[in-house]
Amino acid sequence: MLPSLSSHISPSISPATAMETSTGIDKRPEPIDLSQHYSKTTKNRAASNIKQFYKYFTIPGIGNLAGGMPYVNNFPFDTLEADAALPQRFTPTPNRPVDPPTAPTSATKLSDPISSSRVVVPKLSDNDDILRKIDLKTALQYGTAQGYLPLYTFIRQFTIENLHPNIPYKGGPEIILTCGSTDGFSKTLEALTNTWNEDRDEIGYKEGLLVEEFCYINAIQAARPRGLNIVPVALDDEGMKAHGKGGLFDVLKNWDKSRGKRPHLIYTVTVGHNPTGGTLSIQRRKDIYAVCVMFDVIIVEDDPYWYLQYPSANPSNPNRTLSQKHQTQTGLSDQATCTPQKSSGYPFLDSLVPSYLSVDYQGRVVRLDTFSKTVAPGCRLGWITTQPNLCERILRITETSTQQPSGFVQSMIAEMIIGPHDSTHGRGGGENAGGWQVDGWVRWLEGLRGNYERQMQTMCSILEDGKELVKSGTVRSLDDEWSVVDKVPLYDFVWPLGGMFVWVHMNFETHPLWKKTTPDKLAMALWEYLTTRKYLVLVMPGKILAPTDEIRAAKGWAFFRLCFVAVDEPEVAKSTRRFVAGVQDFWRKKRLDDIEEISSQAIEAGEGMADLMGGC
Repeated sequence: MLPSLSSHISPSISPATAMETSTGIDKRPEPIDLSQHYSKTTKNRAASNIKQFYKYFTIPGIGNLAGGMPYVNNFPFDTLEADAALPQRFTPTPNRPVDPPTAPTSATKLSDPISSSRVVVPKLSDNDDILRKIDLKTALQYGTAQGYLPLYTFIRQFTIENLHPNIPYKGGPEIILTCGSTDGFSKTLEALTNTWNEDRDEIGYKEGLLVEEFCYINAIQAARPRGLNIVPVALDDEGMKAHGKGGLFDVLKNWDKSRGKRPHLIYTVTVGHNPTGGTLSIQRRKDIYAVCVMFDVIIVEDDPYWYLQYPSANPSNPNRTLSQKHQTQTGLSDQATCTPQKSSGYPFLDSLVPSYLSVDYQGRVVRLDTFSKTVAPGCRLGWITTQPNLCERILRITETSTQQPSGFVQSMIAEMIIGPHDSTHGRGGGENAGGWQVDGWVRWLEGLRGNYERQMQTMCSILEDGKELVKSGTVRSLDDEWSVVDKVPLYDFVWPLGGMFVWVHMNFETHPLWKKTTPDKLAMALWEYLTTRKYLVLVMPGKILAPTDEIRAAKGWAFFRLCFVAVDEPEVAKSTRRFVAGVQDFWRKKRLDDIEEISSQAIEAGEGMADLMGGC
């Protein structure tokens, strides 16, 4: 438990207390000491002297002449109000791959004719319970760095009791609210890595970050200025490989110390991987975790898509096409036969492949969550879940940097989900002025998954039907003339088991001009061709998502990333059909001059694509 929270947090929500109540004693192992991995700056950080005063501000009747806090009546906002969706807005899809939707491309529809509710955050609430007091007086004032107390308390309890009820270390984790996953990762980097300057520091002090060989590139751009080695690890359809050539064990076992220190930090997206769409199975997580224990590596699990897991994409689904290449029965099939030690209390959450936290018996996982995909990216709101000692260090970073996230956002989210203590002091997001509560929040997540799953099915079905170019011709023999049908494979892809993206591997070697130009020029010519007026489709080139120049040159040109959630389902279908038509038409081009002209126009445009890749 964070020191600054001890006077606020009810013992009833402590993971340690919950365990002791049910079993008499918490027999789980203590999380290990990670302080040897703290950066020099992090080790030197002390608690904010100003923030330590905040616990006294909540004493009833206190005459506060100490803090430089504006008077609430001078705030120009008297209420915050919004129409918010009811949690039943979207129709869910089934949780098990053996029970797929009967109409894979069925249109999204409302489940309830009353689709929204008025959410109101009042200026003042007379609720004496500071864990449930939601108003502008508290939300817009300076506050403690771990986050707005009502929202912090709700998320902490939801995280420990519902999202990750089987964390195997003693006492369980702590959380801290962030300004989204990018902010959470930035603070984690600051806490666990030292900056390195080649003009000042010896190579032996250079630290490293392990990432997938294609990854969310903003994480790389956050790490590279710190002077870190960016160390790619091989991928397969699931995600990061634990063993085999280029796998995690291979990279760490054969680390070349002339490059610097062996990396002690992994950044990974494990569900609906950005950009490849892979989802790590439970067994793969255990394998990677075992390697991390062996080499003392900390796992930063960025999981914005955890709720977006798609059972209908599993190859074991009888409604799926069986002709796809490179399929593996990963995550969801494992989970379908796995009964969690302790239920979340919700079949939907129990059906999801669990977090790395579920196997983290040493406390070496830092999990990043966000509201970006479940509410809106503009919220800039998320949270970190990790062992208490490391969370306390990140709290110290937060106290003197971002402090807590925006009070406007936190109060609106808190009022929508938690709701007021009575209807005379605000309105929540439920039908009767109360909040969604845990039941409603889980129902919203389940419905949102269903909405996105239908769009995934729409895109992948169209891609599946168009991945071969059918050519017909005739062959003459001495006596007869024969009709011949030739199928040219244009691309391969794996139906994503989660997330927002389809990772398409283009078979450029089957293009008529493959041997007459470079792969990169051919790829960029196709990318540009798809944006022309005839097709008007914008996709993400794989080379933008390669963490190193070597991977970019070797294979980045061979991939495109397609996002199926950025537009509504009808537009997904239209754009995907135009993508397929554009690819097929591009394969009919046989003049090198056409390719050279298109490619020369595309190279400059492609360099600006990094701004469009979508954040975690």
